[in-house]
Amino acid sequence: MSRLLQSLALACVAACAPRFDGRVYRARDVAFAIPDVAAEWQRLDHRQAALAFRDPAAQATILVNGRCGLGSDDVPLAALTQHLFLDFTRRTIESQEMLPFDGREAMHTRLSADLDGVPMRYDAWVLKKDGCVYDLLFFAPPDTFDRGYARFEALVRGFTTTVPRD
Repeated sequence: MSRLLQSLALACVAACAPRFDGRVYRARDVAFAIPDVAAEWQRLDHRQAALAFRDPAAQATILVNGRCGLGSDDVPLAALTQHLFLDFTRRTIESQEMLPFDGREAMHTRLSADLDGVPMRYDAWVLKKDGCVYDLLFFAPPDTFDRGYARFEALVRGFTTTVPRD
């Protein structure tokens, strides 16, 4: 491969690779901003989420994901929400409602469910906007859920979609 092709390939990898500067996440076709994450929340690498954070003290996790242009996402918000919890057992929906979120309506769901036999509580927001779907998910054991939830609530309040390019 010539040096020019190598340079172009490296430039594309650098430009196309997902980036997160602590506030704005940018990938090839999706971008969003979140407020500052508290120091006790440690950033994780998670193969099924654009961003993932963990609070070890509360045993809580936050996952934030976005995807654009998938025809399979052209379904109602309730179906997209249901898809998040397909592998869970003993699901009990505590509340589910449509609420304003980043200039659109989003499905907000709170539920209890078991994953691999472990009981957890979940809070999920699913938003469709401009051909994209965004999922924001918080989960923790039932006895520590309330301890970590305020941080997730602040992240949800500060979440905004943005333009994917620089």
